[in-house]
Amino acid sequence: MAEVISVAELNSRVSELFSKSPNLNDIWVSGEISGLKKYPSGYYFVLKDPASAINSVMFKSALGRLSFEPTENMKIRAFGHVALYVPQGRYQFIVEAMEKSGLGDRYLAFEALKKKLGEEGLFDASHKRKLPLYPHKIGVVTSQSGAVIHDIITTSASRYTADILLAPAMVQGDGSAESIVAGIKLLNRAGVDVIIVGRGGGSIEDLWAFNEEIVARAIYNSEVPVVSAVGHETDFTIADFVADVRAPTPTGAAAIILRDKNEIRSELQSYMTRLNRAMYSVIDGMRHSFEILDSKLGPQKALDDLSIRSMMLEDLSKTAESSLMSTLNNVKLQYSALDARLMPSRALEDISALKDIVEASLERIKVGSKHMMEMESSRLLSVSEQPEKVIRTIMKQASDELESDSRQLEGLNPNNVLVRGYSMVTDRSGKVLTSVDRINVGDSIVIRLRDGNAEADITKKEMKQ
Repeated sequence: MAEVISVAELNSRVSELFSKSPNLNDIWVSGEISGLKKYPSGYYFVLKDPASAINSVMFKSALGRLSFEPTENMKIRAFGHVALYVPQGRYQFIVEAMEKSGLGDRYLAFEALKKKLGEEGLFDASHKRKLPLYPHKIGVVTSQSGAVIHDIITTSASRYTADILLAPAMVQGDGSAESIVAGIKLLNRAGVDVIIVGRGGGSIEDLWAFNEEIVARAIYNSEVPVVSAVGHETDFTIADFVADVRAPTPTGAAAIILRDKNEIRSELQSYMTRLNRAMYSVIDGMRHSFEILDSKLGPQKALDDLSIRSMMLEDLSKTAESSLMSTLNNVKLQYSALDARLMPSRALEDISALKDIVEASLERIKVGSKHMMEMESSRLLSVSEQPEKVIRTIMKQASDELESDSRQLEGLNPNNVLVRGYSMVTDRSGKVLTSVDRINVGDSIVIRLRDGNAEADITKKEMKQ
């Protein structure tokens, strides 16, 4: 019967073979660094060339031999040996020394395309478009099975409500660039408000589809704004430079596009507070103006003014009467003097002439007083009509301002959204339901429509994938 050994024994034997093979020990291997990660125990990376790749590690004990800092895409020559990691049955190249040999081909291609597109103006800030404040439809170009779409949906649940349309695409490997371009074009035809293009983190090879020229031009030619969310915050691709906005992660993209519900609620409350203050300020200003007008143009004020004018007329009348009496007294004295000096017939003629003068003077005084009274009465009548005109003007202005404020408030009324064909779903207590997670089979719900409510029982629920 053949020997039966454990997996651990098998891996130990293979490891021993590696350690004794002269072709796998003390050798130089040339390649390009990819997926570089630094840990306290050393550097972990993939050493690759156009045809193949091998996991590699340079432990802390060998780092003292380095005269430079290894970087992503750097071409190197590494000295070391091949070893098998027994617990996982994985073989790797153990690097004991390293020397630079140049930049990687992919890095050079990345820099060349970046320079070309930059000179054409694809990265210019003048081309960047602002994201919509409240998008209704968000398109996502990413893998259907990846974590990106799940993270975006989870993040959007706590933010402003919007429909999410997925354009499934390959994000790695042959044909992935063409798949991403097709997704961008499809979502443009679907009429979305903004597009997220992204995938999770990885090596430069994993992210390379987002460094392809056709993807960059598809983002640039998109009719709607595009948010790039490729890899981790430290990863940069050509798509990041040409997109309208770069998000550090796919989750961050959803947070950038959709505003937080609490933030919106707080902002609306602030607007309402400011509106109330403005309305009260207008009302107080109107009340103050009315009080001033009332004090100046009210009926009592007009009566007081009329009384003052009457007193002035009375004073004028007394002055005229006094003047007349003085004149008459002077005339009498003159009559007496003339009577002593003149003949009776001449005196009578003079008296008759003076009498005519006196009567003419009295008539002028009467006519003047009557004319003055008519002028004062007309002026007071005009003044009494002015308050009503002013009040009508002020009330018209106040009505226009209140109508404008009413239109603004009407624009914030959620009922207007229902008129456009939308509905609002609540539980029996009136609490708004925005997620399938908050509904169970058998629950009763209330559907609020434009012209009334409808009640329904949940017989089935399905979560979007």
